[in-house]
Amino acid sequence: MTLLGKLLASTSICIGLAAPAMAASISGAVTDATGKPVMGVFVTAENPKTNISVHVLSGADGKYVIPNLGAATYDLRIDAIGWKAILKQGVALGAEAASTADFTVQKRPVEWSELSTWQGRQLLPKTEAHDLTHKDPFFSTCFQSCHSFQNRMAVGERNYEGWLDRVRYMSESLMVGDGRRLKEGEAEEVAKYLTVLFGPDSPKPASPEQAPGFQATVHQFKPQAMNIVYVEYDFPAERGMGPWSAVEGPDGMIWIPYYGRGNGVTRLNPDTGEMTPFRLKFDQTAGVHSVWPAKDGSVWFVETAMGKIARLDPATGEITEFQSPRTSDGKRPGAHTIRVDDAGIVWVSGGPVITQFNPKSGEWKHFPLAGTYGNESAPDGSQWFTAFRDKGPIGRVKNDVLTTFQPPTNGKPQRLVIAKDGTVWFTERQGNKLGHLDPVTGAIQEFPLPGPEASPYAINIDAKGMIWYPSHEMDTMNRFDPKTAEVTEYPYPHAEMAMREFFVDSKGRMWYGGSTTNKVGYFYLNDAAK
Repeated sequence: MTLLGKLLASTSICIGLAAPAMAASISGAVTDATGKPVMGVFVTAENPKTNISVHVLSGADGKYVIPNLGAATYDLRIDAIGWKAILKQGVALGAEAASTADFTVQKRPVEWSELSTWQGRQLLPKTEAHDLTHKDPFFSTCFQSCHSFQNRMAVGERNYEGWLDRVRYMSESLMVGDGRRLKEGEAEEVAKYLTVLFGPDSPKPASPEQAPGFQATVHQFKPQAMNIVYVEYDFPAERGMGPWSAVEGPDGMIWIPYYGRGNGVTRLNPDTGEMTPFRLKFDQTAGVHSVWPAKDGSVWFVETAMGKIARLDPATGEITEFQSPRTSDGKRPGAHTIRVDDAGIVWVSGGPVITQFNPKSGEWKHFPLAGTYGNESAPDGSQWFTAFRDKGPIGRVKNDVLTTFQPPTNGKPQRLVIAKDGTVWFTERQGNKLGHLDPVTGAIQEFPLPGPEASPYAINIDAKGMIWYPSHEMDTMNRFDPKTAEVTEYPYPHAEMAMREFFVDSKGRMWYGGSTTNKVGYFYLNDAAK
């Protein structure tokens, strides 16, 4: 049974997205200079000893509650788009203590680094060669593949030579497969455009607020969406792009793949914030893209850039690599997302085939479905895959038989999750829809999502049966009610959220990693903030 299945089978553990069992809290109100309540401002309590931060939002009445804090000394800060930062240090809390802190905020200009990717594509300057659409080579190679503009472009200013150096580094060091997705001459074109956007003579205004049409791009949230809590851990970005995801192991530890040149995985103790890295012993970019802690205590991950899978023994730190044999027609299988089923069989998506590996016998099997991306194990032992192509399909391998199910529209299925009733939910990122598949009848229903570019990526289901997904382009966290098809959109405290996978842990917490923000965390709903 999958981790999600174990969770849902024990619903007495949690209800919905459960809050941790700690009792101390900080509360207060956020108002402007006139005393008017300000809604939607993030208030953060950070423990500087553990680098663990808790983010909450001020409600319609301006009030906020930061719940479930442990005994510690915290730094409080206001960090919200369009408002000046405020820091209050040294707020000491004892066990079951309650403290108050009010904030009076002042406006400031919005910065380009605070926009969502969708906003940036509407407001950043355009040229004849680049218009920031999905078909634009700049968008598809830089924005789409690894990151957007906020955390690596908008925060600094470089001339043409400086941007060319960065583009070549990304192309040669971080992009997967053969290491180069940019065609001949494209690096120079991308560098020219980056110089237009973020060079010393950029034509864009100092603040996006001054750009025509800015106000129409500002996302409006409802008061009932102010009750979400994010608990985040700072993740050290030493050589790669940061954390790709975060999944709980059998012992309660969280395992994190370190994408790009990080070349390894990291173990997080969620109680203390302690992180222990386990790295490959070479410098060539491995592109560790996915990790899965198996029932026997071993930890499996993929080396996407190398086309390999690897097994880590956390007790010894020993890493063993495995290379799948070529297919019957001579193709080299890829390695994208990895899962280990309850029988200990390893399943890998990516490349021209689905790959199965039996570690005990050393036997390899391939199943002919190209372009697979998401990968999940069902309680009945079947394996499910999304094919990240125009129209899918969704693939199932059961008893060594591959069956495909075709979505009705071109939405590019990306990630999927198996519901408690055995049906399959999947994201269609470029189709801006969620899909629902009944394996018994083969029927697929699609649900259009709100927003100008909903772009759902990761997906998982909480214990109440609510489906959660992040918007890759809009920087929103979203909850979909499968009974009503209603979507609630929640703010997220950082731009460029870039969440690839969601995992529910044994306490009902939904975990994520942000490869661009260098954050690992989980979220839950704060009833006290309603």
